[in-house]
Amino acid sequence: MLKIERTQDSIFQKCTTDGEFNALSKVDVELIKTMRDIALLDMGTVKKWSLGEGDWNALFKLGYDVLHTLAEAFVYFDKIKAERHECLFAYLCDKHPELEFDWNFLDNIRIIRNRSIYYGKPATYDNWKLAEFQLNLYINTLKKTIEEKLKTEK
Repeated sequence: MLKIERTQDSIFQKCTTDGEFNALSKVDVELIKTMRDIALLDMGTVKKWSLGEGDWNALFKLGYDVLHTLAEAFVYFDKIKAERHECLFAYLCDKHPELEFDWNFLDNIRIIRNRSIYYGKPATYDNWKLAEFQLNLYINTLKKTIEEKLKTEK
């Protein structure tokens, strides 16, 4: 099997070709609000856990899940549902350059999370500390952008 180069463009093209982006019939504002609210509740837990000697693997995965949930809620405004996390992040970077998200960062934290879940390699304190600032920045950006879009959506 030919190995695909893991660039934003190559993953976006593969996801498009493989039909990983599904069109939604409408913007479901209530679903977006619920996803936002759940993600923000989880973010409160991330903030509490990050203050102490916590389980860095759980903290990393929960922080990642907050970002993923907000990213998914955000692309629902485009009436798109991505079937895989890497497709979601490639779509986000390709279709929303105004967010200025770094594909390499998103793909890297996705890989760390997947290694923890599927391969028994837990995220470490160093993984968390390297990702924490940018993860929080992206979460805050998505939160703010979702809030702005909700004001204009009917």
